[in-house]
Amino acid sequence: MLYIIGLGLNVDGISKFGLQAVKRCKKIYLENYTVDFPYSEGALKEVLGKKIVPADRKFVESLEIVDEARKADVALLVYGSPLTATTHISLIEEAKRCGVKYKIIYNASILDAVAETGLQIYKFGKVASMPKWEKNFSPDSFMKIVQDNQSMKAHSLILMDIGLEFQDALNQLKISAEKYKINFKKIILCQRLGTKDKRISYKTIEEFEKYNDVKKPHCIIIPSKLHFLEKEVLEG
Repeated sequence: MLYIIGLGLNVDGISKFGLQAVKRCKKIYLENYTVDFPYSEGALKEVLGKKIVPADRKFVESLEIVDEARKADVALLVYGSPLTATTHISLIEEAKRCGVKYKIIYNASILDAVAETGLQIYKFGKVASMPKWEKNFSPDSFMKIVQDNQSMKAHSLILMDIGLEFQDALNQLKISAEKYKINFKKIILCQRLGTKDKRISYKTIEEFEKYNDVKKPHCIIIPSKLHFLEKEVLEG
């Protein structure tokens, strides 16, 4: 059987159900290419009490893990919630096609945790992902999503590509906003939500340009028109 297990947001976040499944598995893979973990692989290994095999994008997308699950119980551990990334849906479809049993074990994700900012979840629009720009490649389609969200007065959650430093992300945000003619006074920076090191900051871009110690994983929210209760929590 193939188990796709959400780890939640902190090292102790795996559910009792998930932990029981891990104990049954012959092999345990850790998906390591979608997020900068807020804890070490060693710390997770201590919680699970079993050996962990790192799984990169190439391995997971090869669907080889489904073949392994034909013969033994195999787990794929995913930070946050297990079905946030589309790759994992592909695993389920492959398992169905091959007649391999599977089980999804859900957990908390960043999509839940951002409610701690005080913003109302039902007022969020489409989620955007900001890639890390290269020398000759600077995709800014994430800002088109922000533009669409703002047109319907929806908040925009922007997730960071793995390895993207905050100051670089801030610069990409400024350049893209100027190109799309989007104006916003303040943004929200969320650091390590769901952990003991969590931090939520609501400031102008100019104020954030002085930030040097931003911990990963982090994300940015561009709020739309604020309800007075949302504003009260953010500025409180």
